Amino acid sequence: MKIRALILLIVTLAFGAAPFVTEPFRGYDPAMFPVLIARPSIQPAGYAFAIWSVIYLWLITHAVFGLWKRATNPAWDRTRLPLSLAIGIGAVWLGIANGYPILATVTICIMMASAVLAFLWADVDVDRWLLAAPTAIFAGWLSAAAAVSLGVVLAGYGWLSDTVSAVTMLGVVLAIAVNVQMRRPQMPVYGMTVIWALAGVVAVNWGINPVVATIAASGIVIMVLTVATTFRRSH
Repeated sequence: MKIRALILLIVTLAFGAAPFVTEPFRGYDPAMFPVLIARPSIQPAGYAFAIWSVIYLWLITHAVFGLWKRATNPAWDRTRLPLSLAIGIGAVWLGIANGYPILATVTICIMMASAVLAFLWADVDVDRWLLAAPTAIFAGWLSAAAAVSLGVVLAGYGWLSDTVSAVTMLGVVLAIAVNVQMRRPQMPVYGMTVIWALAGVVAVNWGINPVVATIAASGIVIMVLTVATTFRRSH
């Protein structure tokens, strides 16, 4: 168990350091795609990405405390393998994303699946705000980010139009997020993170692409209702 706790700390520190040693990622370069879309509709407003600072700090706190105080705790150890996989991929993802959008999409989908698994395995009754909550915010953002990445690629290669791609991926995000939130009703952090991402999509499309903005806003309503009703039933 201690080895797994140490591995998680190492990959988490590497993950946190990645933005300082890798070229900043501001979205896929439109020039890398056959179809030029200057501003993909599925991509949230820039301010939404500020949530990464919270994610980094929470995950580092989680990993440090886990090794220091919970290295042999079974509830903590249960999440370490999938979380280490997700964070380990995340440590190199920025380098991949700056030049290989398809590979970046595949890897972020693996990250998302691993992070969601870690969240679903997290015991919400043990150190809730240090164990389940950091995995929740990480899984919530990746649930949205993986769909954003796939949506940009689908539109950029002309497999779907920009609007159809955005609408399709919003449906995917909601299908995943509602299902996950219903399985972990005691931890609304996951759903609130997805709501934050959807709000970023509304903000960037308001007055520009009303179809996408309206569907994203509808998604916020669905997620708010899901978070509220499931949380109330769990108490």
